[in-house]
Amino acid sequence: MSTSEKQKIYRFIVGFIIVLAIYFILITLLVHFERDSDQSAIISYTNAIWYTIVTLTTVGYGDVYPVTIYGRIISYVFVILSMGVYGFMIGQFASIITTFKQNKMLGYNGTLFENHVVIIGWNDFGHLVTEQLIGASKQVAIVTNNKDDISIIHERYSKKQVYTLFSDFENTEMLRKANIEKCSVVFVNLKDDTEKLVFVLNMKKIFNNLDFVVTLENSNLKNTFINAGVTNAISPHEISSKILASYMFEPDVASYTEDIMSFAHTPSDYDIKQFLVTYDNPYLNKNYQEAFLDIKEKYNGILIGMVKKDENGDRKIIKNPIKDFEIELSDYLIIIVNGNSFELIQKAFNIEEGYFKERHQS
Repeated sequence: MSTSEKQKIYRFIVGFIIVLAIYFILITLLVHFERDSDQSAIISYTNAIWYTIVTLTTVGYGDVYPVTIYGRIISYVFVILSMGVYGFMIGQFASIITTFKQNKMLGYNGTLFENHVVIIGWNDFGHLVTEQLIGASKQVAIVTNNKDDISIIHERYSKKQVYTLFSDFENTEMLRKANIEKCSVVFVNLKDDTEKLVFVLNMKKIFNNLDFVVTLENSNLKNTFINAGVTNAISPHEISSKILASYMFEPDVASYTEDIMSFAHTPSDYDIKQFLVTYDNPYLNKNYQEAFLDIKEKYNGILIGMVKKDENGDRKIIKNPIKDFEIELSDYLIIIVNGNSFELIQKAFNIEEGYFKERHQS
């Protein structure tokens, strides 16, 4: 909650207490003066409150009314106040509804997304990345410091798929509303490399267990970002130049590579997926060749590699392992699948595709 919001709440509470105090002083005086008359019905707090309510709301049943001079003077105050009560109540109600809707739109109510991707910064490239993530059935939390982006993002995506937060990128308390501590990865999509590096260094001080992915304008800075704690530093220019060069002398290979890099749009499209090996995996403790042949026969998938952790706990990709290579718990199997085989494999492995970050105990 921001300082200005806290001040608004504080002023509202103080104002409410003052109004309440004045109200009870007035009805106390009203009862005090009306008790002096045998003809008055306002001789108790119950009747006094009933009278003030029907007066302030302009209902005016006329069943209870003051008869003494001083009682009527006090009632004039309630009559005058009744002229502004409706306007005040409607204004306050409208303000509360507007604030609630605005806070919800700006993401201030937070999200319950877990194992999602948090994107810091929004632009056309972020839009393309989000499309691919949604196609891969990943939920996305987008953090932007530009209010104009909010309505655009809401128009493009379902709230079940994408959560949007308007915030300063350095406001860690606001970033917690994106459930950043339970995300799978943070994609830093800021304008320049220096801004990205500063952001990562600041976030690592608070969220030291997060995995960060950045795109680099200058590929020479890759080692700098890795040393700063970034999990993956990618140069889009470097990737695009490789694909472009491949199109020049291996156009079919390049086309196939580009196709399997994106998510499968139809059941016949192919995609590369990775699956965590759990106790439910039918290939646990079996060798690579046995798994390769069985996956091709049963699911029409192609096992092309694995991911294992080395002695330092770092993930290592093993491309086309030897046939006797053993599949162990917490490995990842990298498989080329189409839409049909993907559903079968996901059901057989009893796990969703993708990388699952280990939760560190604090």
